[in-house]
Amino acid sequence: MHRRNFLLSTLAAPALFGAKRIDLSRISLLTDEIARTPGEAMAFAKQYGIQWVELRGVPGGGGTYAFLEEDKLRAVAQELKDAGLRVSFLNTPMLKFTLPGTEPARKRVETEDAKTKRLEREKQQFERRIDDLRKAIRAAHIFGVKGVRVFTFSRVAEPESVMPRIAQVIDEMVAIAQKEGIELLVENEASCNVATCAELKRICELVPRKGFGINWDPVNALNSKEKPFPDGYALLPKKRIHNVQMKARALVIGPDFIDWGGVFQALVKDGYKGKIGLETHVFDGTLIEKSHLCMKKIQELVK
Repeated sequence: MHRRNFLLSTLAAPALFGAKRIDLSRISLLTDEIARTPGEAMAFAKQYGIQWVELRGVPGGGGTYAFLEEDKLRAVAQELKDAGLRVSFLNTPMLKFTLPGTEPARKRVETEDAKTKRLEREKQQFERRIDDLRKAIRAAHIFGVKGVRVFTFSRVAEPESVMPRIAQVIDEMVAIAQKEGIELLVENEASCNVATCAELKRICELVPRKGFGINWDPVNALNSKEKPFPDGYALLPKKRIHNVQMKARALVIGPDFIDWGGVFQALVKDGYKGKIGLETHVFDGTLIEKSHLCMKKIQELVK
């Protein structure tokens, strides 16, 4: 490349990056992590000029949004619309239980009676997985959101041994969702069989359907002794990352800080077009306070 052309391309790079950079318009908020009521959640978003929210549980209680009755869903959708908010992602607890016939690696202290009841409850959850999926699809349509979260069952001692079976279950669900224009995004979660970036890569290899992608939560990989960025990120199939979540632990609390500025740059470089969802995830009574601290940090990151 001639020196003049090199200089021109170098000067143009910041402008190009700036046009694609992650700013506040790419930030989303899990409503049950920023407030104790739906009204407070909408006020929190307005305070920071946020246009997007992720839905999971109703703030303050009242169930999981994905499984609410249709009239309630439509009422919530209208409230969000009136507040100028759109839904970027629908978090569900689907497949976050023990896969029948497997034994969780994390042993529970429970009586035989309690174990019997748990196994029956989890058996019923497995049997109604398609019904739950159809409810989540209905909710996604009402909220105008494409991405719906799923998990990979309670973690066993050797996750790879059950990965093909898990992939078969998920593939069946993806086929149903895909026909409805909905995408299922698997979240890496320490208590589940897909916890690390390496395991996200593996499940994506086993479920190659276009309607299956990743909800990447780098903090969740820390519990599995993986360095999520840059090491873990390098393993991920970039085109299948369709949602990203961040937690206060790696943003403002520590000690496991993640270079979120670097993450943002890497995502932009690799063509990521989704949102970054704030899931504060603090359980010491300071959830709302830490959510405000997270937003201040996010404001610094996207300047």
